[in-house]
Amino acid sequence: MAQEIKKFIEKNFLHFNAASLVDAAKGYEDHLASKKKMLISLAGAMSTAELGISLAEMIRQDKVHIISCTGANLEEDIMNLVAHDSYERVPNYRDLTPNEEWALLERGLNRVTDTCIPEEEAFRRLQKHVFTIWKEAERDGKRYFPHEFMYQLLLSGVLEQYYEMDPKDSWMIAAAEKNLPIIVPGWEDSTMGNIFASYCLKGELNPSTMKSGIEYMMWLADYYTENAGEDGIGFFQIGGGIAGDFPICVVPMLYQDMERTDTPFWSYFCQISDSTTSYGSYSGAVPNEKITWGKLDIDTPKFIIESDATIVAPLIFAYILNQ
Repeated sequence: MAQEIKKFIEKNFLHFNAASLVDAAKGYEDHLASKKKMLISLAGAMSTAELGISLAEMIRQDKVHIISCTGANLEEDIMNLVAHDSYERVPNYRDLTPNEEWALLERGLNRVTDTCIPEEEAFRRLQKHVFTIWKEAERDGKRYFPHEFMYQLLLSGVLEQYYEMDPKDSWMIAAAEKNLPIIVPGWEDSTMGNIFASYCLKGELNPSTMKSGIEYMMWLADYYTENAGEDGIGFFQIGGGIAGDFPICVVPMLYQDMERTDTPFWSYFCQISDSTTSYGSYSGAVPNEKITWGKLDIDTPKFIIESDATIVAPLIFAYILNQ
């Protein structure tokens, strides 16, 4: 039945972090109801945690308008799509010895918490196809952002032969079909970023074929200016790190460095984080600290949910989707 999850949350999530979850979800709904746009940032390994099951539907229903994510999240959603059957789960991952970890390495299994990504079926399966797209762009004198190359890869259909999960659960497919704007700061530290760098070191590709992080920031400055209106865009941050740190800085850059003093602050802010609250930890800083940096206003709705994003984010998305 429709709204069963939403009804359960509203009945049972009444205090502490649970109440913060409800407040944040209602604030998200109010933000969308006022016709303002929302950015979602994805840190960590949310794609390997299969957030795509809920995030893809958020994208399809226009509940998110721009995403900032790590290079790992960009590629790991696609890796899961093409190699799902070869993934291995390690329920006792906390108890593994160094020798057992080494044994996983020798089997070509890269562990992300309790989930092992298979080297051959995931990384190498993508590598040969994405290299072709990189090479074609260089040959034609064209340059693209990392996510644009991934969109080309998905929309070409060349990976469909490998699909091992329902494509409706891939947030990258949903994003590609809508040509959703994506920001990928620090893409170079991802597996595909490392592979791209290796081709550059071997002289097979030119670094300039890939657009840079500075160009991402310039693009984001234009996007924010064109889409913020008078009230600003919302910011829904899953985890910490560069996926959130990078895009949130565009507002003070426009206001202070570009001296565009009519730039509105971010108009909603929520962070799901299990980082210990601390002013010495950026990911653990409370939202009010962002006021001093010119990112949030005094009256910006602010929420922090101190919990595991792999549990909290799907619940909030289900709430917003009236599931």
